[in-house]
Formats: sequence, structure tokens, C-alpha cells
Amino acid sequence: MKAIWFTSLGAIGIVVMAWAVQRVLIPPPPIAVSNAAPSASPPKRVMQYKTYPQAHSIVHTLKIPLDGQFVVVPALSKTVETVEAIAQRQNAIAALNGGFFDPENQKSTAYVTLNGKLVADPQQNESLMSNPDLTPYLSKILNRTEFRQYQCGNRREYAIALHSDAVPAGCQLVNALGGGPRLLPTMTAQPEGFVAEANGNMIRDALGSRQPNARTAIGVTRDRSLLWVMVAQKPGVAGSGMTLPALAAFLKTLDVEEAMNLDGGSSSSLYYDGKTVYGKLDSAGKPVMRPVKSVLLVKRV
Repeated sequence: MKAIWFTSLGAIGIVVMAWAVQRVLIPPPPIAVSNAAPSASPPKRVMQYKTYPQAHSIVHTLKIPLDGQFVVVPALSKTVETVEAIAQRQNAIAALNGGFFDPENQKSTAYVTLNGKLVADPQQNESLMSNPDLTPYLSKILNRTEFRQYQCGNRREYAIALHSDAVPAGCQLVNALGGGPRLLPTMTAQPEGFVAEANGNMIRDALGSRQPNARTAIGVTRDRSLLWVMVAQKPGVAGSGMTLPALAAFLKTLDVEEAMNLDGGSSSSLYYDGKTVYGKLDSAGKPVMRPVKSVLLVKRV
């Protein structure tokens, strides 16, 4: 038994010596050292408000990061109100004028969905539906571009789509605000019934798309932020504002990949940081403060 015991000890000693020699000849890998805090997270992006003076306009933009701290939602007024009034009542950080409406009967001519419920339906606007001049275009008018917010599991996503477009699989449509036409990646004014031609002549241009005017738009940038854009006319400048094609071209310079037009002209208005800027000017060069039916809001989550 003693012989066996001494033999075992000898074997163990040989193994230990071999391990020691290996540790000397083959040093352990270096330990990585980082100066970052163990649980450090990337800094949150902030909203960026900018102005871009142009020859015939002043463009106001608000860039909204989509990293979870802000949410962009539509709001609908029972009558019509200024963007500032709606924003303050809703305790919002910012507000942008939204979809088209009839100033005579104060009813929306664009679809609006809030919390999964359709709250504005242009088919309920008798002035729109019974207008004989619009009968040839109604199918297009009722299928215009809208800004959408989806809930896809635990993710909030935004999209620009036609009203008839299907909701992506695994997602629910939470909010939507109609407008149009789509500006980027391609202009869809004709398929959406804003523009019509016959024999090479323009017979319908509901937005005065080729005339400079105050304009409002929303876009999705290359870095997946939302960009609000409000084009304001310049006092004392003839042909003040932007045409619709010029607006689309300008959005490209700001790295916007997808964009849609919203109600413009006298409706163009942007509220941020307690101040409101208006797009349309009267003959005396003073801002036109027109109340609107719907808006987009920025709220903190």
C-alpha cells in the first residue's frame, strides 16, 4: 500500500511541475481595461431647432430623435384652434399644424386615428363628399398619404404610408394623421388627386404646387429621426415661400429619405419653446394666425 501511495504522490508531483512550466512558457492572455463605467449607456440625443434663411423664405425645422424619450402624436380639436392653444392644453413640448380641413364647416378632410380609434373621417364631411367638382377625384382623395405610429411588440415605430396600406405583421396602428402628397422618395401629387392633367395641360392643382407659398412637411431622416419643416414667407419679397418641388429638393439637403406634405398656406405654423412662428404673411407683411383642426405634438415619454 505504501508503494502505491508514494507512486501516486510522484505522479501528482510530475503533473504539478508540468503545469508550472507551462504557465512560465505560455503567459496568460492580457486582461482588457476600459475607462468606461461598467453600466454606461450612450448619451441621449436632444431635439434640435434650426432656421435656414433662403432667398425667398425662412425655413424652420425641428429634429426629433426617436430614442425613446419623445413621442410624436396627433391631436384633433373639436372646433379649430391655434397650434399654441392645442399644445398648451395638451402639455406638449412642440406642435406643428396637421391635416387638411374645411374652414367653413370646421370638419376634417383628412383621416385622423387616435389610440387605435378613427376620430376624423373625410367621408363624414358632406361638403367634401357632395362637391361635384371633386367627384372624379374622390377615390384618390380618400386614399392619401398619412403619418403613422405603430406599436410593434415593445417597439414604437413611425412610417409614411397611404391610407389603404396594410399594417405590418406583428404591429398595431396606434395613431395616424392624413395629409399629402408624399414628397420623398418620389412626388405623388397626381396619384393622390392633388394634381390632374389633360392633353398636357394642368386642369387641377389643389395646392398651388407650382406657386411659392408657406408650406409644412414631416420627414424621416437618414439617422432615423423625425424632421418637422415649416416654410415661412419673407416680408417684402415677391414670390415668397416655396413651391412643392422646391420643398422636396430642400428636404433632400437635410438628409431626409421619406417625407410627406401637410396643410400649408395660412395653416402653416410651428410652436416650440413657448413661441409660435407662422408661415403665411398678409399684404402688410404681418403673420396670419389661422386656427387649425389637427396638429402633430411632441410629448416627453
